Amino acid sequence: MSRYERWNTLLELLAERGHLDVEETAEHLGVSPATVRRDFDELASQQLLTRTRGGASAHSVTYDLPLRYKVARHAPEKQRIGAAAAAMVPAGATVGLNGGTTLTEVGRALATRPDLNTDQRGPVVTVVTNALNIANELVLRPQIHVVTTGGSARPQSYELIGPIAAGMLERVALDLAILGVDALHLEHGASAHNEGEAAVNQIMASRAQQVVIVADSSKLGRRAFARICPVNQIDILVTDSAATEEQTAPFADVGVKVVRA
Repeated sequence: MSRYERWNTLLELLAERGHLDVEETAEHLGVSPATVRRDFDELASQQLLTRTRGGASAHSVTYDLPLRYKVARHAPEKQRIGAAAAAMVPAGATVGLNGGTTLTEVGRALATRPDLNTDQRGPVVTVVTNALNIANELVLRPQIHVVTTGGSARPQSYELIGPIAAGMLERVALDLAILGVDALHLEHGASAHNEGEAAVNQIMASRAQQVVIVADSSKLGRRAFARICPVNQIDILVTDSAATEEQTAPFADVGVKVVRA
């Protein structure tokens, strides 16, 4: 396990439990307590946790990990979800993509779809995105026309947010929006930890004829701080095969099509 993978696991455990003990964490990770102490100290210096006597605690319940620490978590599930969502984009469509690890997989799957790699001159699909890393990956693909929103860059997710991003999105029409979220709850809807991201994603959803939410099973039934859109605005939920009937049935019952990848 690399240092980043170890840090990722530590931060995810901390988000779930609220507090971690050095000895128990070392046993869980299969490393020495000294290694865990150094990891805690380093993450505390980056203000990602609060160091306590014998362990560490989370800063708040609305925990927002930087994107670089999220990549390894649930990676196979996110790849399958990404492929399933990318397959829903028809040739000739204009699709909106926001940021995050699952949407990064959607972008990669879209870029490598064999049916879109044709001899046709010019782009086959238009992608409108506020995610710098996704735009960077797709811009070299001749079959994809990439449009970015502009705005202020948020380092945690590489997303462009703020009035410039919002103003651009208000002037476009999307066939569908594929949105990654931090949480999905029947009453609270789709939500994000950061209100700036949520505001831009809300506009992206409002400009689309169809809204697709991609979320692994760990995000179902949870709420985050800022709402993106209510459940009645969601057409399709793409999740992983670990999602239980108890998790998905409430969404299916109100008309959301549930796809397990």
